[in-house]
Amino acid sequence: MKAVRTHDRDAAADSLVVEEAPYPYAGEGDVIVKVRAASFTPDELVWPATWVDRGGRDRAPVIPGHEVSGEVAEVAVGTTGLSAGQRVVGLTDWNRDGALAEYVAVEARNLAPLPAGIDHVQAAALPMPGLTAWQGLFIHGRLEAGQSVLVHGAGGGVGMAATQLAREAGARVIGTGRGGSRDRVLELGAEVFLDLEQPAWEEAVGRVDLVFDALGGEVLDRSAAVVRPGGTLVSIVQPPNVQPEDGRAMYFIVEPNRGHLLEIIGRYREGRLRPLVGAVHPLDRAPEAFRAKKGTVGKTVIHVA
Repeated sequence: MKAVRTHDRDAAADSLVVEEAPYPYAGEGDVIVKVRAASFTPDELVWPATWVDRGGRDRAPVIPGHEVSGEVAEVAVGTTGLSAGQRVVGLTDWNRDGALAEYVAVEARNLAPLPAGIDHVQAAALPMPGLTAWQGLFIHGRLEAGQSVLVHGAGGGVGMAATQLAREAGARVIGTGRGGSRDRVLELGAEVFLDLEQPAWEEAVGRVDLVFDALGGEVLDRSAAVVRPGGTLVSIVQPPNVQPEDGRAMYFIVEPNRGHLLEIIGRYREGRLRPLVGAVHPLDRAPEAFRAKKGTVGKTVIHVA
Protein backbone atom coordinates (compact mmCIF):
# COMPACT_ATOMS: atom_id res chain seq x y z
CA MET A 1 0.00 0.00 0.00
CA LYS A 2 1.01 3.66 -0.30
CA ALA A 3 1.97 5.34 2.99
CA VAL A 4 3.83 8.27 4.50
CA ARG A 5 6.82 7.04 6.48
CA THR A 6 9.91 8.33 8.21
CA HIS A 7 13.00 6.19 8.84
CA ASP A 8 15.17 8.65 10.78
CA ARG A 9 14.27 9.65 14.33
CA ASP A 10 16.84 12.48 14.37
CA ALA A 11 15.45 14.08 11.20
CA ALA A 12 11.93 12.74 11.44
CA ALA A 13 9.88 15.44 9.71
CA ASP A 14 12.57 16.17 7.12
CA SER A 15 12.82 12.51 6.19
CA LEU A 16 9.09 11.93 5.60
CA VAL A 17 8.45 10.24 2.27
CA VAL A 18 5.55 8.67 0.42
CA GLU A 19 6.47 5.09 -0.42
CA GLU A 20 5.23 1.53 -0.60
CA ALA A 21 4.71 -0.04 2.83
CA PRO A 22 3.49 -3.47 3.99
CA TYR A 23 -0.25 -3.96 4.32
CA PRO A 24 -1.05 -3.75 8.06
CA TYR A 25 -1.52 -6.82 10.23
CA ALA A 26 -4.75 -7.07 12.23
CA GLY A 27 -4.47 -8.83 15.57
CA GLU A 28 -7.30 -9.94 17.83
CA GLY A 29 -9.47 -6.95 18.67
CA ASP A 30 -8.39 -5.04 15.54
CA VAL A 31 -10.00 -3.96 12.32
CA ILE A 32 -8.34 -2.81 9.12
CA VAL A 33 -9.65 0.61 8.10
CA LYS A 34 -9.58 1.80 4.51
CA VAL A 35 -8.52 5.39 5.13
CA ARG A 36 -10.60 8.12 3.50
CA ALA A 37 -9.15 11.05 5.43
CA ALA A 38 -6.62 11.46 8.22
CA SER A 39 -5.02 14.16 10.33
CA PHE A 40 -1.99 14.54 12.56
CA THR A 41 -0.43 16.50 15.42
CA PRO A 42 2.55 18.61 14.27
CA ASP A 43 4.91 17.54 17.08
CA GLU A 44 4.01 13.84 17.21
CA LEU A 45 7.33 12.82 15.63
CA VAL A 46 9.16 13.94 18.78
CA TRP A 47 6.96 11.85 21.09
CA PRO A 48 8.80 8.80 22.49
CA ALA A 49 5.74 6.62 21.88
CA THR A 50 5.95 7.30 18.15
CA TRP A 51 9.19 5.33 17.86
CA VAL A 52 8.62 2.28 20.06
CA ASP A 53 5.97 -0.40 20.44
CA ARG A 54 4.20 -1.16 23.70
CA GLY A 55 7.13 -3.32 24.78
CA GLY A 56 9.58 -0.45 24.28
CA ARG A 57 11.13 -1.96 21.12
CA ASP A 58 12.15 0.25 18.22
CA ARG A 59 9.61 0.13 15.40
CA ALA A 60 11.09 2.43 12.72
CA PRO A 61 10.13 3.19 10.02
CA VAL A 62 6.93 4.71 11.32
CA ILE A 63 3.73 6.00 9.77
CA PRO A 64 2.41 9.13 11.55
CA GLY A 65 -1.10 10.54 11.81
CA HIS A 66 -3.45 9.19 14.47
CA GLU A 67 -6.82 10.68 13.52
CA VAL A 68 -8.67 8.59 10.99
CA SER A 69 -11.97 8.49 9.14
CA GLY A 70 -12.82 5.72 6.72
CA GLU A 71 -14.50 2.34 6.31
CA VAL A 72 -13.83 -1.02 7.90
CA ALA A 73 -12.14 -3.20 5.28
CA GLU A 74 -11.49 -6.29 7.43
CA VAL A 75 -12.46 -7.52 10.87
CA ALA A 76 -9.93 -9.72 12.68
CA VAL A 77 -10.89 -12.97 14.35
CA GLY A 78 -12.14 -12.27 17.86
CA THR A 79 -13.06 -8.65 17.13
CA THR A 80 -16.60 -7.52 17.95
CA GLY A 81 -18.60 -4.32 17.75
CA LEU A 82 -17.84 -3.34 14.14
CA SER A 83 -18.52 -4.89 10.77
CA ALA A 84 -16.95 -4.81 7.31
CA GLY A 85 -18.06 -1.83 5.24
CA GLN A 86 -19.02 0.26 8.27
CA ARG A 87 -18.05 3.94 8.31
CA VAL A 88 -15.87 4.76 11.33
CA VAL A 89 -13.84 7.55 12.89
CA GLY A 90 -11.35 7.46 15.73
CA LEU A 91 -8.01 8.04 17.38
CA THR A 92 -5.41 5.33 16.91
CA ASP A 93 -2.87 3.96 19.38
CA TRP A 94 0.31 6.07 19.84
CA ASN A 95 2.58 2.99 19.82
CA ARG A 96 1.35 1.73 16.46
CA ASP A 97 1.53 3.01 12.90
CA GLY A 98 -0.83 5.84 12.13
CA ALA A 99 -3.31 6.69 9.42
CA LEU A 100 -1.31 8.58 6.78
CA ALA A 101 -1.65 5.52 4.57
CA GLU A 102 -4.21 3.76 2.43
CA TYR A 103 -4.96 1.27 5.23
CA VAL A 104 -4.37 1.20 8.98
CA ALA A 105 -4.88 -1.44 11.68
CA VAL A 106 -6.81 -0.03 14.63
CA GLU A 107 -8.18 -1.48 17.85
CA ALA A 108 -11.93 -1.61 17.32
CA ARG A 109 -12.56 -0.07 20.75
CA ASN A 110 -10.78 3.11 19.58
CA LEU A 111 -13.25 3.67 16.76
CA ALA A 112 -16.82 4.96 16.73
CA PRO A 113 -19.46 4.52 14.02
CA LEU A 114 -19.63 7.54 11.70
CA PRO A 115 -23.12 8.57 10.54
CA ALA A 116 -23.63 8.66 6.78
CA GLY A 117 -24.25 12.41 6.68
CA ILE A 118 -20.82 13.38 7.99
CA ASP A 119 -18.04 14.02 5.48
CA HIS A 120 -14.80 12.12 6.06
CA VAL A 121 -12.65 15.26 5.84
CA GLN A 122 -14.67 16.98 8.56
CA ALA A 123 -14.71 13.80 10.64
CA ALA A 124 -10.91 13.43 10.51
CA ALA A 125 -10.54 16.83 12.18
CA LEU A 126 -12.64 15.82 15.20
CA PRO A 127 -10.90 13.08 17.24
CA MET A 128 -7.78 14.72 18.70
CA PRO A 129 -9.18 18.21 19.48
CA GLY A 130 -12.57 16.85 20.50
CA LEU A 131 -11.35 14.07 22.78
CA THR A 132 -8.66 16.25 24.36
CA ALA A 133 -11.14 19.01 25.11
CA TRP A 134 -13.82 16.60 26.37
CA GLN A 135 -11.49 14.74 28.72
CA GLY A 136 -9.83 17.91 30.00
CA LEU A 137 -13.10 19.69 30.71
CA PHE A 138 -15.41 16.96 31.94
CA ILE A 139 -13.29 13.98 33.03
CA HIS A 140 -10.29 15.69 34.63
CA GLY A 141 -11.72 19.18 35.13
CA ARG A 142 -15.18 18.05 36.30
CA LEU A 143 -16.77 21.09 34.71
CA GLU A 144 -20.46 21.66 35.41
CA ALA A 145 -23.13 24.05 34.19
CA GLY A 146 -22.91 27.45 35.84
CA GLN A 147 -19.17 27.25 36.46
CA SER A 148 -16.48 29.38 34.83
CA VAL A 149 -13.54 28.17 32.74
CA LEU A 150 -10.44 29.95 31.46
CA VAL A 151 -9.25 28.41 28.17
CA HIS A 152 -5.64 29.26 27.34
CA GLY A 153 -4.91 28.97 23.63
CA ALA A 154 -8.59 29.26 22.74
CA GLY A 155 -7.74 30.02 19.10
CA GLY A 156 -5.99 26.68 18.55
CA GLY A 157 -7.64 23.41 17.52
CA VAL A 158 -8.05 22.01 21.03
CA GLY A 159 -8.85 25.43 22.47
CA MET A 160 -11.64 25.99 19.95
CA ALA A 161 -13.16 22.63 20.78
CA ALA A 162 -12.89 23.35 24.51
CA THR A 163 -14.51 26.76 24.09
CA GLN A 164 -17.48 25.29 22.23
CA LEU A 165 -17.96 22.29 24.51
CA ALA A 166 -17.73 24.36 27.68
CA ARG A 167 -20.16 26.98 26.43
CA GLU A 168 -22.56 24.29 25.21
CA ALA A 169 -22.43 22.69 28.68
CA GLY A 170 -23.60 25.93 30.28
CA ALA A 171 -20.27 27.27 31.55
CA ARG A 172 -18.98 30.84 31.33
CA VAL A 173 -15.94 30.84 29.06
CA ILE A 174 -12.99 33.21 29.09
CA GLY A 175 -10.65 32.61 26.17
CA THR A 176 -7.05 33.73 25.81
CA GLY A 177 -4.53 33.80 23.01
CA ARG A 178 -3.07 36.17 20.46
CA GLY A 179 -5.12 39.18 19.44
CA GLY A 180 -5.65 37.85 15.92
CA SER A 181 -7.85 35.03 17.21
CA ARG A 182 -10.20 37.30 19.19
CA ASP A 183 -13.13 37.34 16.74
CA ARG A 184 -12.97 33.59 16.13
CA VAL A 185 -12.93 32.76 19.85
CA LEU A 186 -15.82 35.08 20.64
CA GLU A 187 -17.82 33.67 17.73
CA LEU A 188 -17.36 30.16 19.13
CA GLY A 189 -18.93 31.11 22.43
CA ALA A 190 -16.39 32.76 24.73
CA GLU A 191 -17.90 35.57 26.78
CA VAL A 192 -14.57 37.37 27.10
CA PHE A 193 -11.29 37.25 25.16
CA LEU A 194 -7.98 38.30 26.72
CA ASP A 195 -4.80 39.00 24.76
CA LEU A 196 -1.97 37.35 26.70
CA GLU A 197 0.47 39.95 25.41
CA GLN A 198 -1.25 42.46 27.68
CA PRO A 199 0.25 42.68 31.20
CA ALA A 200 -1.62 41.58 34.31
CA TRP A 201 -4.20 39.54 32.48
CA GLU A 202 -4.84 37.70 35.75
CA GLU A 203 -6.58 40.78 37.13
CA ALA A 204 -9.02 40.76 34.23
CA VAL A 205 -9.76 37.06 34.76
CA GLY A 206 -10.52 37.26 38.48
CA ARG A 207 -11.19 33.73 39.79
CA VAL A 208 -12.47 30.73 37.83
CA ASP A 209 -13.52 27.17 38.64
CA LEU A 210 -11.33 25.60 35.94
CA VAL A 211 -8.28 26.56 33.92
CA PHE A 212 -7.83 24.53 30.71
CA ASP A 213 -4.28 25.16 29.53
CA ALA A 214 -3.04 24.48 26.00
CA LEU A 215 0.00 26.78 26.16
CA GLY A 216 2.18 25.83 29.15
CA GLY A 217 5.22 27.80 30.32
CA GLU A 218 4.81 31.08 32.16
CA VAL A 219 1.12 31.29 31.30
CA LEU A 220 0.54 27.99 33.07
CA ASP A 221 2.58 29.07 36.11
CA ARG A 222 0.64 32.33 36.46
CA SER A 223 -2.70 30.56 36.10
CA ALA A 224 -2.57 28.89 39.50
CA ALA A 225 -3.42 32.22 41.09
CA VAL A 226 -6.78 32.52 39.30
CA VAL A 227 -8.17 29.15 40.41
CA ARG A 228 -10.91 29.39 43.02
CA PRO A 229 -10.64 27.30 46.21
CA GLY A 230 -11.69 23.79 45.25
CA GLY A 231 -11.06 24.49 41.57
CA THR A 232 -8.84 22.74 39.06
CA LEU A 233 -5.93 23.58 36.79
CA VAL A 234 -5.59 21.17 33.84
CA SER A 235 -2.76 21.30 31.30
CA ILE A 236 -2.28 19.30 28.12
CA VAL A 237 1.25 20.68 27.65
CA GLN A 238 3.23 19.92 30.82
CA PRO A 239 2.83 19.10 34.51
CA PRO A 240 2.05 22.33 36.41
CA ASN A 241 4.93 23.74 38.44
CA VAL A 242 2.71 25.92 40.62
CA GLN A 243 -0.20 24.47 42.58
CA PRO A 244 -3.41 26.45 43.13
CA GLU A 245 -4.12 27.31 46.72
CA ASP A 246 -6.73 24.85 47.99
CA GLY A 247 -7.20 23.38 44.50
CA ARG A 248 -6.03 20.64 42.14
CA ALA A 249 -3.47 20.79 39.34
CA MET A 250 -2.77 18.08 36.78
CA TYR A 251 -1.39 17.21 33.36
CA PHE A 252 -2.90 14.55 31.11
CA ILE A 253 -2.45 12.92 27.72
CA VAL A 254 -5.57 12.28 25.67
CA GLU A 255 -6.71 8.67 25.35
CA PRO A 256 -8.87 7.02 22.69
CA ASN A 257 -12.38 6.46 24.00
CA ARG A 258 -15.42 5.38 21.97
CA GLY A 259 -17.96 6.72 24.44
CA HIS A 260 -16.40 10.18 24.54
CA LEU A 261 -16.08 10.20 20.76
CA LEU A 262 -19.76 9.36 20.37
CA GLU A 263 -20.61 12.41 22.51
CA ILE A 264 -18.46 14.58 20.24
CA ILE A 265 -19.89 13.16 17.02
CA GLY A 266 -23.41 13.67 18.33
CA ARG A 267 -22.74 17.34 19.04
CA TYR A 268 -21.18 17.82 15.63
CA ARG A 269 -24.15 16.17 13.92
CA GLU A 270 -26.55 18.45 15.79
CA GLY A 271 -24.58 21.60 14.91
CA ARG A 272 -23.40 22.20 18.47
CA LEU A 273 -19.72 21.63 17.69
CA ARG A 274 -17.72 22.37 14.58
CA PRO A 275 -14.11 21.61 13.79
CA LEU A 276 -12.05 24.23 11.99
CA VAL A 277 -10.62 22.47 8.95
CA GLY A 278 -7.69 24.32 7.43
CA ALA A 279 -5.80 23.03 4.43
CA VAL A 280 -6.77 19.74 2.75
CA HIS A 281 -4.06 17.86 0.83
CA PRO A 282 -3.79 14.55 -1.03
CA LEU A 283 -1.61 11.80 0.44
CA ASP A 284 1.23 12.61 -1.97
CA ARG A 285 1.47 16.09 -0.42
CA ALA A 286 1.35 14.91 3.19
CA PRO A 287 5.10 15.28 3.93
CA GLU A 288 5.09 18.94 2.90
CA ALA A 289 1.84 19.54 4.79
CA PHE A 290 3.33 17.97 7.92
CA ARG A 291 6.39 20.19 7.77
CA ALA A 292 4.34 23.33 7.10
CA LYS A 293 1.67 22.82 9.76
CA LYS A 294 3.06 24.84 12.68
CA GLY A 295 1.58 28.32 12.80
CA THR A 296 -1.23 27.64 10.33
CA VAL A 297 -4.89 28.11 11.22
CA GLY A 298 -7.19 25.12 11.43
CA LYS A 299 -6.69 21.39 11.31
CA THR A 300 -4.74 20.13 8.30
CA VAL A 301 -6.46 17.09 6.81
CA ILE A 302 -5.03 14.57 4.36
CA HIS A 303 -7.58 13.28 1.86
CA VAL A 304 -6.44 9.74 1.20
CA ALA A 305 -9.13 8.10 -0.94
